Amino acid sequence: MLRNIALGADHRGYAHKEFLRQLPYSFIDCGAFSDERSDYPVFARAVCAAILEKRVDGGVLFCGSGAGMAIAANRLPGIYAAVAWNDALARMIREDDWCNVLVIPADFVSLDELGAIFQAWYEAIPKGGRYYERIQMIDK
Repeated sequence: MLRNIALGADHRGYAHKEFLRQLPYSFIDCGAFSDERSDYPVFARAVCAAILEKRVDGGVLFCGSGAGMAIAANRLPGIYAAVAWNDALARMIREDDWCNVLVIPADFVSLDELGAIFQAWYEAIPKGGRYYERIQMIDK
């Protein structure tokens, strides 16, 4: 079960990160700390480092399309980042693919939708069996 979550966003995802930060969960904020232009790889690495160092159980990243953050995060072994734009997909990527980093495409997800997407991912439990075996194949 997820408990502590690291958040990271570039300037395009800043408002979404700030919105999510206000919800009643345990978050650590890895930046950006304003909506001034910033570079997504910096924040992807900060969130992933928190996960790999076991300071948190998972992470949420925000950028315009979600693609840049997902690409940057997935460069690190042990990180399984996936983009989700609705709650059904968010639940599925956590259950089936052991996604430990939820990536939100801020340009395509409204603040009204964000809470349900996060909650679905947060509450989902990764499946064992063949789903876990596939994750093991990735890390070999």
